[in-house]
Amino acid sequence: MLDAVEIEREEDRLRDAVSALPDAARKRYYERLRDRTKDPDTYATLNWFLVAGLHHFYLGKMARGVVNLTVFAVGVLLLFILPPIGFAIIAAIFVVELWALFRSQVIVRDHNNRVSAATLREVSDN
Repeated sequence: MLDAVEIEREEDRLRDAVSALPDAARKRYYERLRDRTKDPDTYATLNWFLVAGLHHFYLGKMARGVVNLTVFAVGVLLLFILPPIGFAIIAAIFVVELWALFRSQVIVRDHNNRVSAATLREVSDN
C-alpha cells in the first residue's frame, strides 16, 4: 500500500535533486516533465464517473485498464443474462475502485514521483 509520508519524502528528495541540477539541465527537466505528470483531480473524475477503469489508462497502466474494462463489460453483459452475478461483478469493481477514488491524491503523487525520477535520470544522463 502507498504511504503518503513516504511519497512526500520522495517528493522532497526529488525536488532537492532537481534544485542541484545546472540551469540548462533543470530547464530540460521541467520541459520534459510538463507533459508527463498527471492531475489527481482528472484521475479522480475518471474514476468516479466512469467505473470502467479509464483512470488506469490515464496513468498509462494499459494492462490494468484493459482488465478492468473487460471485467466491467462482462458485468454489464451479465446484467442481462444473469442479473445477480452481473450486479455482483459491477458492485465488486465499484468497491475496489472506490478505494482508489479516496486515495487518488496519493496514487497520482506516487505516479508523478516515478515520472519525475525517470525524467531526472534522463536529464542527468545527457
